[in-house]
Amino acid sequence: MFLAPQWFLLLPVFAVIGWYFRSLHLWQSRRVIILILITLILTDPQIKRLKDGLDLWVLIDRSASAEKMVDQNIDEWRRLLEKSRPSEDDQLRFVDYAAEVVTQSNSETRSYPGPRNLTRTALALEDVIALADRKKRSRILLFTDGYSTEPLTGLSEKLEQMSIPLDYRLLTAESTVDYQITQFDLPNRIQIGEPFLLDIKVLGNRDGDIPITIYRNQEKLGESNIKISQGSGKLKFTDRIIKGGSYQYQARISPQSDAHSGNNHYESWVEVHSGPRILLVTHYIKDPLVPILQNQGFQVQVVSEPALLKIGQLSGCKNVIFNNVPAHEVPQSFLKALDFFVTEQGGGFLMVGGKRSFGSGGYLQSHVDALLPVSMELKNEHRKLSVAMAIVMDRSGSMSMTAAGGQTKMQLANEGAARAVELLGSMDQITIFAVDSTAHEIVPLIGVEAGRADIINRARSIESMGGGIYVYEGLKAGWNSLKEAEVGQRHMILFTDAADSEQPGQYKALLKEITADGGTVSVIGLGTRSDPDAVFIEDVATRGGGRIFFTTDPASLPNIFAQETVTVARSTFIDEALKTQSTGGWFEISSQNMKWPAVIDGYNLSYLKNGDTAALKSADEYNAPLIATGRRGIGRSAAISFPLGGDFSQKARDWPQLGDFIQTLNRWLMGEQVPSGIGIRTQLNGTELTIDLLFDDKIWGERFTTSPPKLVISEGIKGSPKTKELIWERISPEHYSLRTDLAEGLPVRGAIQISSTQALPFGPLVVGSSTEWAFNGQRIEDLKTLSASSKGRNLVDLSDAWQKPTRRDFASIQPWLLAALLLAIILDALITRTGWHLPYFALNLKRPRFPRVKKAKHPPKTNTPKPPAPAEPATPSEQTEPSPTQPPQSARARFARAKRRGK
Repeated sequence: MFLAPQWFLLLPVFAVIGWYFRSLHLWQSRRVIILILITLILTDPQIKRLKDGLDLWVLIDRSASAEKMVDQNIDEWRRLLEKSRPSEDDQLRFVDYAAEVVTQSNSETRSYPGPRNLTRTALALEDVIALADRKKRSRILLFTDGYSTEPLTGLSEKLEQMSIPLDYRLLTAESTVDYQITQFDLPNRIQIGEPFLLDIKVLGNRDGDIPITIYRNQEKLGESNIKISQGSGKLKFTDRIIKGGSYQYQARISPQSDAHSGNNHYESWVEVHSGPRILLVTHYIKDPLVPILQNQGFQVQVVSEPALLKIGQLSGCKNVIFNNVPAHEVPQSFLKALDFFVTEQGGGFLMVGGKRSFGSGGYLQSHVDALLPVSMELKNEHRKLSVAMAIVMDRSGSMSMTAAGGQTKMQLANEGAARAVELLGSMDQITIFAVDSTAHEIVPLIGVEAGRADIINRARSIESMGGGIYVYEGLKAGWNSLKEAEVGQRHMILFTDAADSEQPGQYKALLKEITADGGTVSVIGLGTRSDPDAVFIEDVATRGGGRIFFTTDPASLPNIFAQETVTVARSTFIDEALKTQSTGGWFEISSQNMKWPAVIDGYNLSYLKNGDTAALKSADEYNAPLIATGRRGIGRSAAISFPLGGDFSQKARDWPQLGDFIQTLNRWLMGEQVPSGIGIRTQLNGTELTIDLLFDDKIWGERFTTSPPKLVISEGIKGSPKTKELIWERISPEHYSLRTDLAEGLPVRGAIQISSTQALPFGPLVVGSSTEWAFNGQRIEDLKTLSASSKGRNLVDLSDAWQKPTRRDFASIQPWLLAALLLAIILDALITRTGWHLPYFALNLKRPRFPRVKKAKHPPKTNTPKPPAPAEPATPSEQTEPSPTQPPQSARARFARAKRRGK
């Protein structure tokens, strides 16, 4: 369409002017085009760019806090919106959201399939903005309680750019009694021994005293009552920590009546800074490594109870040492955390030998197996004794429950039994029983080599049949079968539910008989040490001379079975004195020569991995690595295969250069110190984590230009922690920043890798409370502000939802016409001033050739009458091609003829 069509009246005016003033040559084609372009520009032509109708996007908050209100009204909302729809061109589009965003079919109402523990309003709005048709008007109608669990920053500009108004209707529930912890403030970082304050705030809609309990690392720190007056109450609590690391604090309230228990808990972490330190995990009462390290100026934190290890103890730590500690005593979560600590955060890991270390300690196929520079699985040709093993499996009703990944607990336990069979040698024997109220023989005692594949298939076919597990029946059946074996070692693995292990019977007498005959029993308990039957099954392992494993993660069962099998059947400790031999690999760590001990008392047999380095080897038939080192990610690891404490360590402790060796190796494992001029800052806002990297551009600018810093985070402690790399945004020459969403309740650790060997670690960080039930009133105000900035409103009457937003339907093409006019004017000027025209070959015509003639001299002026005018020359079409013998005409003659024709 044309906004000013009256300007078309200029066209006849131009025609009249061209008729009367022919010297203007307005009828030439190029000038006609110029006049038409001028007229079109003045009329301001518009082209249609929007489709007819309106897309109404209806966002439904399906989170747990709004679920009941939505379910009661959604059908009515849909009916009213459909009824008030103006035309067929108007479309109704429903989108459900909570922790995830799901687009609904318009034809039916269905239940929301995703998790409801978060209200991700910002994510839902961003999805709609991305899906909206840019060639059609759109409007958003949001049904929510207003308590988004993430900030709504950055959305105002996007809505304004798309001209999409945001309308909303706030959902309100019936008034109920509810209390919630809304604030749990404590410093992010403190010094050792520094007192600090915990500030807790509780809100409630009924005054009274509310019991509150404070925990530190799951241990009760104190109890008190917090007085709620005029809707709120505060409690201040002081604490002081004398050891480095990160510590988890929790606050829990226990009101008698409460509508939402999900907001009665709050969690936070504090890091106690103590400088670079070494974490030494040991069972030795006076570990000889402690004075050696302390005398060299290292700060050492000794952990003598491995079961109490916490992931927070890795904060501020530069090297972790396991000194003859078995794998089953170390929490699985801590073993998993070591991989990220070494490979991504640049930490060090050292394992020292002994009869409870390496393969003998059950570390084969554990979470630290890949970190070590040695392989612990004993080769068949190096095995001295055969093993007869009985596996007693719990197939009670609790084993039918589905675990992560879609498999049942029973299927994962079966896979563990199958893994154990795979690791047994050709001269070993196996028997398998499934137990409920009685013991059922699945595989009779048989040599593994006779039918390994068939045994594995049978192990994987065990099914949960209901009922409980009679432990005594299973132990008795397994031992009766093992007694028939004529081998060097008899061992039984009992797998059971730590919360449902029944009928202990005369287990003490039975275990006494087993151990007296050289047998051993280990227990794998599915559960925790606090479960009802945990004490009983732990006593079974203790009296049976074996090991006890507890796990709450069924997916880890195959690895635990494998660790136990290797400990029994495929590992060995050489307890004879032997000579050593140097390899020269030490010079990869230090330029100083090392005088090695000539003899050691014993060692754990292992094999050097490809790509790693051995500094010292055994001078026996195995030629095994005694000291090995390797790099893992940006971190480092080492293995000392001989003991440095307890039995079989005397010759090593008498080694004069032991102190120098430990100091040099430890400094190498701790890695390089990070230069100054760089730091990180973290901030949690709901579920959104903001990380800022600040640095001195003079020191780091050139390095980051060629090799930008890499940010990696690890989410979770239990199960399988997820590691992912995040992408920075450069805010300024000295500032990188990013934002990412965190899952609720999963601690996050991270590392900013500034080089191939250096990193800035941080964390753990955690979303402190159940954000879904936090009911932060500021979120409602943010929603109202966002709606107003987009020209939306609080929608009371749903029939007004179809109001079309103000948006230009047409776009002007004046800029394009102006460009064409400019080009046409330039072309006209070029032709007029230079006489230039399109080349003849462009028209596929031959250029005419004219004979050249000499111009006659002008005669003197006389009074004689003028001669008659020459005849009109023929037109070019009438001219004939001049013969080659005729003299060519001059350019001046041709110009004269053209001039006369113009007159």
